[in-house]
Amino acid sequence: MDADTALPSRAPTATTSNHSESPRRPLSLAARAAIATGFVVAGFLGLVGLTMSQTIKERALSALHARLYNFAIAFITNTEINRDGKLLQPDNSPGSAPDPSFSQPGSGLYAAAVGDHGYHWESLSAVGRDFSFLKPLSPGEMQWGPIDTSMGRLYYFSYGVTLDTEHRKSVGLTVMVAQTEDQFEGENAVARHTLVIWLSILGVMLIVLQLLLLRWSLTPLRKVASDMSRVERGDSEQLDSQYPLELTGLTERINAFIDNEREQRTRYRHTLADLAHSLKTPLAVIRSQLESVSGEDAPRRSEVLDQVRRMDELVAYQLSRAATSGRQTFASAVPIAGHAEDLVQSLEKVYAAKNVLCEFDIDDGAVFYGEQGDLLELMGNLLENAFKWSSHRVLLVVKMQPPSGKQRPGLRLSVEDDGPGIADDKIEKVLQRGVRGDERVQGHGIGLSIVQDIVHAYQGELVVDRSPEFGGARFSVALAPG
Repeated sequence: MDADTALPSRAPTATTSNHSESPRRPLSLAARAAIATGFVVAGFLGLVGLTMSQTIKERALSALHARLYNFAIAFITNTEINRDGKLLQPDNSPGSAPDPSFSQPGSGLYAAAVGDHGYHWESLSAVGRDFSFLKPLSPGEMQWGPIDTSMGRLYYFSYGVTLDTEHRKSVGLTVMVAQTEDQFEGENAVARHTLVIWLSILGVMLIVLQLLLLRWSLTPLRKVASDMSRVERGDSEQLDSQYPLELTGLTERINAFIDNEREQRTRYRHTLADLAHSLKTPLAVIRSQLESVSGEDAPRRSEVLDQVRRMDELVAYQLSRAATSGRQTFASAVPIAGHAEDLVQSLEKVYAAKNVLCEFDIDDGAVFYGEQGDLLELMGNLLENAFKWSSHRVLLVVKMQPPSGKQRPGLRLSVEDDGPGIADDKIEKVLQRGVRGDERVQGHGIGLSIVQDIVHAYQGELVVDRSPEFGGARFSVALAPG
């Protein structure tokens, strides 16, 4: 293999190693909105839950107050006075109490009464309980609220009345009805549990509804992203869908940017072509004039001709480098198989005397995302180099790589031959930049140096090794997904 005619050096891969951690990817708009909605819904429903829970508790306390008041009135109504003006003990049988719980010891619902002449009475449920806080009240006086006792906190209602006898004597009576806080809280726990369940269901429904609305609202943005992917893959020339008014300005500017990029690239190539023609003509005139010089100026003519030839080669090399487009965001998909066949047919005519057989192993639908000229330059130089140094066989392999989350798939292209190859100890030297210090090539061909420049421009990697099948050289180009 002609290592002296090449200027290959390992091109940088599509991604370079970085010892520092990559910055954390920002949350998507959908995730941000979902999180914000979750906090808002949770806060709102939390406030609603606290308000409703407090309301339920206040209503429960009001209902408890009314209930204890009715029990107290019932006991007062059932209390009788004998002829001597003494209060009689109410009947403690289960059927006589206003609620069966008063007849069940330790039920949590208690009743007690105190009156004149040392009168004291307790319901069966209050037997053995400490009601030392019960004090006689004036007629019409009431007490209501929680109180901490040795039995725990109680909600109680006390009512003081005066009962008249047949002889118009008045007897003071204070009736107290109490219920334990545990029983009161237990009765309200069911209501709170039901409230939590319904608020949770409502919260989930609101979040799901918000996510559905959010998904519908972000559909135009996803459409823009999808259309951009189609443009990057070369399936479309522009963003051509209908978008909402808020996105129209953005999409129009993106289309203008795409058009401007393509126009600038076209103008750049045309300018380079004009420059090439402009330089070639003066160089050709100078060479023609020098070749007509003879006699004593012949040695000097030879030196000047060498310089002119060197200028011609340098111009061709630098123009070829500048004309390389490189990796593009909005690149067309160029089919590879047809161009490969055309190149091989041309090379078979040039090297017809060698009777070279070129075989293909190209994936169906294999494409190159870039300029067609770059593809032809890349494959043409690799194939021409293989034809030049092969004995009889050349193999072109083109494989598409899965995109792995990227917009466009990767590409692996290799050319193998059955020629002498490159010694293993010289491969690393061949891949080092600067092997050909003046960046010139023999003859007018740019050769593998242009391949190296194209691979570098597309952020790919060029590797030279030995062909495992033919034993000659193998040049492998890897373009990462993008």
